[in-house]
This record gives sequence, C-alpha cells and structure tokens, in this order.
Amino acid sequence: MKKIIYLFILIFSLVTSNIFAQNNLMILKLTYGDVEIELYPEKAPNHVKRFKELADSGKYDGVVFHRVIDGFMAQTGDVKFGNSNSPNFNLSLAGTGGSDLPNVKAEFTDIAHTRGIISAARSADPDSANSQFFICFESAPHLDRQYSAFGKVIKGMEFVDKIKKGDPNSGSVPNPDKIISLRSK
Repeated sequence: MKKIIYLFILIFSLVTSNIFAQNNLMILKLTYGDVEIELYPEKAPNHVKRFKELADSGKYDGVVFHRVIDGFMAQTGDVKFGNSNSPNFNLSLAGTGGSDLPNVKAEFTDIAHTRGIISAARSADPDSANSQFFICFESAPHLDRQYSAFGKVIKGMEFVDKIKKGDPNSGSVPNPDKIISLRSK
C-alpha cells in the first residue's frame, strides 16, 4: 500500500509541476515567427502577474516596439499610446503611456540582464513600472538590480533579433514592428 501511495504522490507532483510550468510560458507572435517566453513568478511575482493579466486580456496585441537599440534591447508594451489597433495610437507618444492599472513596485532580483531576458521598463522612479517591458539583445549588466527582470526568451530569439532597429542613439523607430499577439501557452 505504501508503494501505491508513493507512486501516486510522485505522479501527482510531476503532473502538477508540469501544469505549473505550462502556466508560466507565454507565446509572443511576431511577424517573423513565434517566441516562447518563460516567466519567473518566484523571482518577480507582481511583474509576472501584471504581464500575464495584460497579455491574456489581449492588451499587448498590436502594440509596437517603439524603442529598439541594436545590440541592447527592444522595448514595447505601451498599451495606451503604442497600440496600433487603438484610436489612441500615437507613435510620437509611444513609450510615455501604460495601462489603467496601478504601477508595480520594483522587484529587483539576482537575475542578470543577459541575452533574451524580459524586464520591466520604467521611468526614473523604480516603482513606476506599469505595462512596458523590454527584451535584451545582449548582456546589459548595468541594468542588473536596477530593473525588474521577470522572464526570458527560451525559443525564437532569432525572431526577436529581426525586430526593426531604431535610431542608434534614441532607439526611436519610424515604422516599427508590432506584437501580433501575446498569450499564455
């Protein structure tokens, strides 16, 4: 009987850990292909919760990559002014807006800003993250423990690399690529 109970516990833990892992995977659809993102709720629970809430409600669909600096990062997520499907779309204001939800307090962690890391964009105030995020093209150690990293691209980084680059100084992109969709897997 003990063996059956142990077997049941083992199977149950494997199934539930797989379900838990599945709940922390996202699919970012770009023009170039699908990107799979793994989220880190144990490191930045509030940022992961906000990201999933906005993604799964379709708020990121059509949002442009308004600031893209080659060799550094691609920034997106302005659901107020950066959504090309919205009547409020204004490319010159993209990057200044967020969602109607309150800002998220900083969750600085030991996650290094390496290639593929997803991190929360914010103003000078560490507690001002709302909906915007960026994906690192390369390592950016100067961002470590200064920005809230909450996920990583685990498949499809070659598609992120194809996102149209902006001005080398400002990152401003005149005809930007956009998120086709972003949802939990």
